[in-house]
Amino acid sequence: MKDLILLHGALGHTQHFDPCMSWLQQHFKVHTFLFAGHGGTALPGNDLKIDDYVRQLEQYCAQQQLQQFDVFGYSMGGYVALCYALRHPGTIGSLLTLATKLSWTVEGAAKETQMLQPDKIAEKIPKYAAQLATLHGEQEWRMLLPAIAGMMNDLGAHPLLDAAGYANISARIQLMVGDKDNMVSLDETLAAARLIPGARLAVLPETRHPLEQVRPELLMSLMKDFWNHSIQRAPRLISRGAL
Repeated sequence: MKDLILLHGALGHTQHFDPCMSWLQQHFKVHTFLFAGHGGTALPGNDLKIDDYVRQLEQYCAQQQLQQFDVFGYSMGGYVALCYALRHPGTIGSLLTLATKLSWTVEGAAKETQMLQPDKIAEKIPKYAAQLATLHGEQEWRMLLPAIAGMMNDLGAHPLLDAAGYANISARIQLMVGDKDNMVSLDETLAAARLIPGARLAVLPETRHPLEQVRPELLMSLMKDFWNHSIQRAPRLISRGAL
C-alpha cells in the first residue's frame, strides 16, 4: 500500500483531514504530523520560516524511512510539499495541493498578516479565537499567530518557489483552488500550473478557503479522478489497483 502524507495549513491541524480519513485509509498508509507550533507543539527557537517546515518534512520522511510517497497539502502544506518536491526529485510520486498561495510579494504578505494579531482577533472574532485556543492551546495560539505572520512576511520578501523552480518539479501535480477563495486566486494557481511540467488544474465550485468548509465528497472525487488518471499513465505507482 502506498504511503500518503497529509500536510495541514498555517494555523490548521491534522484533525481537519478527518472527514476524508476513513476513505483515504482504504487506499493508502496515511501519515500526518503537526507542523511546529501547531496543536500545542513547540515553535522553533529561531524566527519561523517556511524552510523550517520543509526541514520538518525532511526529518519526518527520514524517521519513517519514506523513500517514495504521495502528498496532499492544504494551503501552506501544499507550498511546503512543492518545495520538497523541487529539492528531492523522484521522492514524491504524486502531489495534490488545495488553496495554496503561490504568488508571494512583500505587499501581499503585509495584507495577509494584518489580521494575525491575537488581541485584535480575540476582540473582533472571539469565536475564531476560541477555535484557535482549542486547536493550539489557551496561550500557545497567541504565540503562534505572530510567528506565522513573520513567516509570511519572510516568504513575501524571499519566495522559495519561482518560475525556474516550478519548471524543475518532476512529480505528477494537481493544483486545486476554490472559486470563492479570498486568499488564493485562480490566476496565480493557473500560472503555476502552466509552469509545472504536466501539471493539472482543478477549480472547486462554491468553495472558500477554509478546509473545514470544503465539501468532502467533492474533494474526494477530485482526488479519486487524479489518482486514477495517474494509475492509467503509470500503473506501477499504486500496486493495489484503482481507487
